[in-house]
Amino acid sequence: MQPTYLIVENEMIYDAIIIGGGPSGATAAMELALQNRKVAFIDREGRIKPCGGAVPPRLIRDFNIPDSQIVAKIKTARMISPTSRMVDIPIENGYVGMVERENFDEFLRNRASNKGAKRFTGTFLRIERIAEMDIVSVFFKDKKSRKEIELKSRFVIGADGARSDVARSEMPGGKTIPYVIAYHEIIEAPKGGVYDPDRCDVIYDGSISPDFYGWVFPHGKSASIGMGTGHHGFDLKTATSELRSRAGLDKCKTIRKEGAPIPLKPLKRWDNGNDVLVAGDAAGVVAPSSGEGIYYAMAAGQIAAETITESLVSNSPKALKLARQRFLKEHGTVFNVLGAMQNAYYKSDNRRERFVSLCHDVDVQTLTFEAYMNKKLVSARPLAHLKIMFKNLAHLTGIVSKEFT
Repeated sequence: MQPTYLIVENEMIYDAIIIGGGPSGATAAMELALQNRKVAFIDREGRIKPCGGAVPPRLIRDFNIPDSQIVAKIKTARMISPTSRMVDIPIENGYVGMVERENFDEFLRNRASNKGAKRFTGTFLRIERIAEMDIVSVFFKDKKSRKEIELKSRFVIGADGARSDVARSEMPGGKTIPYVIAYHEIIEAPKGGVYDPDRCDVIYDGSISPDFYGWVFPHGKSASIGMGTGHHGFDLKTATSELRSRAGLDKCKTIRKEGAPIPLKPLKRWDNGNDVLVAGDAAGVVAPSSGEGIYYAMAAGQIAAETITESLVSNSPKALKLARQRFLKEHGTVFNVLGAMQNAYYKSDNRRERFVSLCHDVDVQTLTFEAYMNKKLVSARPLAHLKIMFKNLAHLTGIVSKEFT
């Protein structure tokens, strides 16, 4: 059912305006529309985020993603070490889906709009406040008319990505959130050869990325080849070119090239205590080690919508602070474990070699992918956890050789 919009002095006052129409913003918009809230979102049309495009089964299940959006179904993950050792990890009892962000993000925006969210296309400018009315004014430049437009709302959700303008202007620490730069090239997928359309390759090599990893992710008729790093001055394009050459993909036609920042950790505050909340990359919810962001962005958008609804019902902004608490209660332990793993193994090629050695272990493979697929750490196998802990200690202290599996 479409919500009935309230007109005040010939101007609509929304319950919430969302800045950004990516996975987090579009999810928040849809959830609020489903609650029959007056909601609008502002999206910069035409921007495609550089992203491997992996979506786990829990995302597909929780957010009702149709099979038509899944352009590839990955059955194997290949880990490649600095010395080119390879470990193939089969993905049992399911698959990792791949989406093409250009189409996937637009699907989410259209779905939100169809549920009743009002869609605007333009560039966010600023937030101003009308104190006597307890109302927020959001200004943006409309893409078509190029005019500055003002919208009024009770609350604002900033879902405008890493280095968010909303977070930088409204959140403590929003101007200094650490980030890495991700860069990838979308190519036409080859037919035959060493390329496998059902396998993701993850490359741990300091010459490709000194502090993260490189990837080759199939997208059906296309593929994403890229890397990320927080080392300013590192040549991302040269590294990606080298990666393409090693993978035998240097002769494939390049469709487009993209780069963008990715946040390294969640902000310490997600709300301003009054009328603004951030979500997705704007809140810093990208998983350490893996760089996974789509699922966590959508989960954060869903939680943001819940807390905005609670604030509207109670006529108080106190519920806004619950968004961060709820997200970290559900996902904070996973983030801490992945962060510790990145700090331990991404510092040198010696450590990367040891990490790939660990991936030979069947228990490491099983527990890692069970956690990835379902977004929960597996606690039912204490002996397996104990064995993995001792193997980690052995590698990190150098007691065993870097080839020890």
